[in-house]
Amino acid sequence: MRWDGSIGAALVAGAMVAAGVAALAAPSAGNPPANALADRPAIEKPLAEKNGTVAVDVELILAVDVSYSMDMDELAIQREGYAQAIVSKEFLQALKSGPIGKIAITYFEWAASGDQKIIIPWRVIDGPETADAVANEIMKTPIRRASRTSISGAIYFAMPLFEENQFKGLRRVIDISGDGPNNNGSPVTIARDEALSKGIVINGLPIMVKEPSYSTMDIDNLDYYYEDCVIGGRGAFVVSIKDREKFKEAIRTKLLLEVAGRTPDRPVVPVADEKKEPRVSCMIGEKIWQDRWGR
Repeated sequence: MRWDGSIGAALVAGAMVAAGVAALAAPSAGNPPANALADRPAIEKPLAEKNGTVAVDVELILAVDVSYSMDMDELAIQREGYAQAIVSKEFLQALKSGPIGKIAITYFEWAASGDQKIIIPWRVIDGPETADAVANEIMKTPIRRASRTSISGAIYFAMPLFEENQFKGLRRVIDISGDGPNNNGSPVTIARDEALSKGIVINGLPIMVKEPSYSTMDIDNLDYYYEDCVIGGRGAFVVSIKDREKFKEAIRTKLLLEVAGRTPDRPVVPVADEKKEPRVSCMIGEKIWQDRWGR
C-alpha cells in the first residue's frame, strides 16, 4: 500500500481524533488482530520479565539514508522530522493504543554496503519523557554524508540488531528511508527476502523531492521501486515524499502507522510471491552505476 506524503499526518491525526487511536490500529477484515500476528509470549509482561526480556508492542529500526545524493538541507529536515514526530501528541497517543503501551526503537544511518552508523542504540519509548530523550539524542548528533547507496547493506545490518537486543516485540519492523535505488552490495531483493523469512516487516519512505539527475543516481518512480523491490511482510507499506514542504509530515504519518500497527486493506507481499515482474527493475541502480562508471 502506498501513502503519498502530501496526504499528510493531519489526515491520520484527524482519523485518530474522530474514531480513536484504536480504530486506526484495527486490522482490516479477514486479518487477525495485531496481537495475533505471531504467537509470541511477549504479550505477557510477567513472562517477558522472567526471561530477562522487556515486552514491547514493536521493535522498530529506523534506517536512514545519508548518501551524497541527499543534500544537507534534506538531511537536516529528515533528522528534525524524526525528532518532532517522536514527541508529537499523535505519536504518544498511538503509543498508548498498543496492548503494552511502549515500543523499542533504534536509529542508524547508512550509505555504502559497509557504511552504517548507529545514532541511537536501542531505547524504550513509553511516554513523553523517554520520547523527549530519544528526540534530543537524534538532534545532537552531527549530520554526515557518505558515498554509495546500499539498501541491502542497511537490511543486512539491521537484521542482527533484533537478535542482540533485550526486547520481545509483537512485531519487528525495519523502516527504510532513501532517495535512490540500491547501487552497491548484494541485490536488494535477496536481502529483503532473507529479512521476510525471519518474520521481519520492511516499510519504506522513498524521498522524491528532486527531479531525477544524472549526477545523483535518482530514478523515476522510486515509489514503485520501493513497493516492488524493497518493502514486504504483513501489512508493509510505503509513504512517499514528493514535496519538500511535506517531508516532516510524511515521517510523522509513517511512524504513526507503524506504532499503531495499522494493517493496510491490501497487504503487500514480495514480488516473488506474486509471480509478476516489478514495474521498475530491481537492479536498476546497479545497472546505472555500471553504465556510468563501469564497475
